[in-house]
Amino acid sequence: MGAQQLTGRRAIVTGSNSGIGLGIAEALAAAGAEVVINSFTDSDEDHALAADLAARHGVAVRYIAADMSKPDDCRALVERAGGCDILVNNAGIQHVCAIPDFPTEKWDAIVAINMSSAFHTTAAALPGMYDAGWGRVVNVASAHGLTASPYKAAYVAAKHGVVGLTKVTALEAAGKGVTANAICPGYVLTPIVENQIPDQMKTHGMDRETVIREVMLSRQPSGEFATVEQMGGTAVFLCSDAAAQITGTTISVDGGWTAL
Repeated sequence: MGAQQLTGRRAIVTGSNSGIGLGIAEALAAAGAEVVINSFTDSDEDHALAADLAARHGVAVRYIAADMSKPDDCRALVERAGGCDILVNNAGIQHVCAIPDFPTEKWDAIVAINMSSAFHTTAAALPGMYDAGWGRVVNVASAHGLTASPYKAAYVAAKHGVVGLTKVTALEAAGKGVTANAICPGYVLTPIVENQIPDQMKTHGMDRETVIREVMLSRQPSGEFATVEQMGGTAVFLCSDAAAQITGTTISVDGGWTAL
């Protein structure tokens, strides 16, 4: 795909001031798209991040604050952006706990941010895409949208829901120039994951390499982390003309995790 294949397209990436979301925003900007990045924090750093992306890639980049746990905020994000050609639903949180002890407020927050936000932003974005006759919805699900792990009930349920929403979106949008697909990452080396490594080393009494191999990547057959750059490249591909007939499916970027 050419470096500026997305020139003239506007992209919204939710939860994009760090990690996977920022990696996807970076790749879309590098491909020529106008980008809206998002989080709930609305800090000076968030706005500076948008300015930096704009300067480095020569495209318009804006930061718009919105709390993805609130339906009205989700829909207002799309409205304030002026609509979009590309919608990347990436915002997510996690909590690990056994089902009998899982806090109700954590369940509600994870379902709201990880799944319901994608519904609300999609509902707000689709009419404009239909009018334009072109659109791309890219939902960042997870390997946990296709399989499960213990102690992650809310996250697994929400990510399975995102995969289902992706399929329905694709079917409703079929024939209208709009596709919808889900990226399902395995373990990705983000700042959040990087910060978990020292704690895991202490908990398990292992060195860094052993923790990565035997704890964090035990279900990832490649034995390697995926990268935010790979997530960005996958998203850009799904927005390309080459992917115009790819819709309603999942693309696993998980080092073989879901092949087991």
